Amino acid sequence: MNSMKGLRILIVDDEDDFRETIVKRLINRNIYAEGAENGIKALEILENKDFDVILLDIKMPGIDGIETLKQIKLKKPEIEVIMLTGHVSVEFGIAGMQFGAFDYVMKPASMPELLDKIRQAYDKKIEDEKTV
Repeated sequence: MNSMKGLRILIVDDEDDFRETIVKRLINRNIYAEGAENGIKALEILENKDFDVILLDIKMPGIDGIETLKQIKLKKPEIEVIMLTGHVSVEFGIAGMQFGAFDYVMKPASMPELLDKIRQAYDKKIEDEKTV
């Protein structure tokens, strides 16, 4: 298992408190983290910056997480995306995986659970880069 040194992560969630808390907790672990409040903002950020992993909420105003995922995978297929599903059912998480998401996590997720899933996604990205 790789360490998460060098990991760059984008947290996309319309719940400000949740997003900002996760960003702060990741930064406190010396992980580069940034937040976006919706899919459109996330896609704008991705125009200019690269990330390894994206935590992406499914239920957001404007373009939802599934549509955002499709756009991310079109433009930057190498990024691993973890879907966050809260109020909606597990089917949406599974649908995300059909469109290329690494996995999904039910909200509210504990920090150890999120970190474990992020580490798995980052390890996969590192492995994929070695085989290219």
